[in-house]
Amino acid sequence: MANETKITRIAAVADVHVKESDRGKWVEYFKTVSREADVLLICGDLTDTGDEGEAQVLADELKSCTIPVIGVLGNHDYEKGRHKLIRQMLQNEHMHILDGEAIVMGDVGFAGVKGFGGGFDNHMLSMFGEGAMKAYVQEAVDEALHLDRALARLDQDYEDLKKIALLHYAPIKATVVGEPEPIFPFLGCSRLAEPINRRNVLAAFHGHAHIGTLEGTTSNGVKVFNVAKPILLKAGFNPPFYIFEV
Repeated sequence: MANETKITRIAAVADVHVKESDRGKWVEYFKTVSREADVLLICGDLTDTGDEGEAQVLADELKSCTIPVIGVLGNHDYEKGRHKLIRQMLQNEHMHILDGEAIVMGDVGFAGVKGFGGGFDNHMLSMFGEGAMKAYVQEAVDEALHLDRALARLDQDYEDLKKIALLHYAPIKATVVGEPEPIFPFLGCSRLAEPINRRNVLAAFHGHAHIGTLEGTTSNGVKVFNVAKPILLKAGFNPPFYIFEV
């Protein structure tokens, strides 16, 4: 009898922006996701204003989710400087918040970072000028390095592993198209695409650009999905999560 290839169904969403007033609103959502997928990715902006009260609501709502959850933090989660507390509150044996780390579920490896801005392609900001500008660019460089190291660890420890990257900021321009072009440098950075291409990632998921574009590809043909909740709703995904089969 021929060996059957296991299909892993990945559900992905971003920018859920949970508020303290959302208590009870996400229970059915997480139950539905649990029925239709094997793992859930939440690609940043888990909370609305980076408040631990919002994180507690999300932690309580996630109790209705019966599949593993993997997430990264977004810029909203950093707003009040409580991002470490938010991660601590959410992280458990069921919920994994990645920040330059990787985790393996079955035959799929997931590597995650928040990412950062900096612009795309020939319009990336350069490491030149004032210290503040250099620091801005360095943040994107560091995030790309963290993603590369996480993917490298998967390559080192596992053979023939399918790799998925999750970020908050976009690694390519195509999935932020629809947003005002002057704010592109604040929505993502092509530096994030370099490790995705080099490490033969199967697909990448991000959010942040609420009125961007659902799907694009890197220069090497890696599929990239902007799964921001508003984009999924506009595209007709209701409840808003995207299913990707590996």
